[in-house]
Amino acid sequence: MTSPLHIGLAGLGTVGAGVVKLLDANAGLIERRANRPIIVTAVSARDRSRERGVDLARFAWVDDATELAERDDVDVVVELIGGSDGPALVLARETLKAGKAFVTANKAMLAHHGLDLAQLAENTGAALKYEAAVAGGIPVIKGLREGAAANRIERVYGILNGTCNYILSRMEAEKLSFAAVLADAQRLGFAEADPSFDIDGIDAAHKLSILAAIAFGARIDFAHVAVEGIRHVAAVDIDHAATLGFRIKLVGLATEVDGELFQRVHPCLVPLAHPLAHVDGSLNAVVAEGDFVGRLFFSGRGAGEGPTASAVVADLIDVARGEVGPAFAMPTARLAALAPADTAAHVGRFYLRVMVADRPGVLAELTAALRDAGVSIESLIQRGPSGGEVHVVMVTHAVRQSAIAAALDRMATSNSVTAPPMMMHILDF
Repeated sequence: MTSPLHIGLAGLGTVGAGVVKLLDANAGLIERRANRPIIVTAVSARDRSRERGVDLARFAWVDDATELAERDDVDVVVELIGGSDGPALVLARETLKAGKAFVTANKAMLAHHGLDLAQLAENTGAALKYEAAVAGGIPVIKGLREGAAANRIERVYGILNGTCNYILSRMEAEKLSFAAVLADAQRLGFAEADPSFDIDGIDAAHKLSILAAIAFGARIDFAHVAVEGIRHVAAVDIDHAATLGFRIKLVGLATEVDGELFQRVHPCLVPLAHPLAHVDGSLNAVVAEGDFVGRLFFSGRGAGEGPTASAVVADLIDVARGEVGPAFAMPTARLAALAPADTAAHVGRFYLRVMVADRPGVLAELTAALRDAGVSIESLIQRGPSGGEVHVVMVTHAVRQSAIAAALDRMATSNSVTAPPMMMHILDF
């Protein structure tokens, strides 16, 4: 029998415990697919006494996770600590320097340090695997890196954060405010006590930068992802979107045009005819459009014990088979250093909501601001009690984002506008 693949596991939270459970539950099947047993030999976590629902007595315990990289009885280190720097990054570097395979679910670390880690892995011939870092159990990394390898990817986009999708889905289904759903999501464990990374779009931006690197053969450039979260999305916007034939989703979008990399995370009106419009609850979905394969659609559970553990163990099976390969689909020396695109130059349709005092001449003021900025209106809705404050909602024809910004700046100076105007993009492909 081929010798076992020995695992050192750093981090025993929900996902770490899930990895142990999965390796136990499907040991025979995993062995046949990997052509060798995969067994955990050593673990590390902050709290030895915490009950995790798995038997840890059979494993060696180390208090300093970095020791896993040095142990003779560890072939692969699995990092589930989290954080872009600190112990996780030290462990990654030490493991790869030692020439050992490294498997991680840490999208923040990869977004900030992925290129350096990939180079280090190449230098020592070690495998760097991270299927679980993007979209949990959905095999989108493998799908882009291997399944679509022959294609020029025209764009990659999707719903990359389950917490935001859960909040927006419940706001729509139950006619609730953002604040009410967020509070309930925190109570139920769908959102963190400090939800900023999720609801402000940072988590999705980490994932998008990784997808863009693979899709376009580019160096990771998280610093130039334009990010906007969902805090400002109101129930009235969801209602208006439905009237117009859309649903609101937080969408991450990346494309490469003329040597420039466009990356943006933003709330977006998605047409009901588009498959992304029907990805509900905490599900994730990724769309990649290739020049020969056409549209590829990946959807499933993007987080949680089972899906994330599934992706981690899938990487371990690849390592057991001896599959190394470059981390970002091509050697780091061949990754393009694409210039960041100017997001203000993006051309598309936009949704605008403006709160105004209901008095004569208000619509003329708004349309004049749009006219002066070179923005044409496709449709307009006005709602609210006569004589009070009303919402004016407009959908524009395709126009540069910079023109929309100029029009909103003009509107904001009007005495008739009673709250800051709001804009969202419309998904048109």
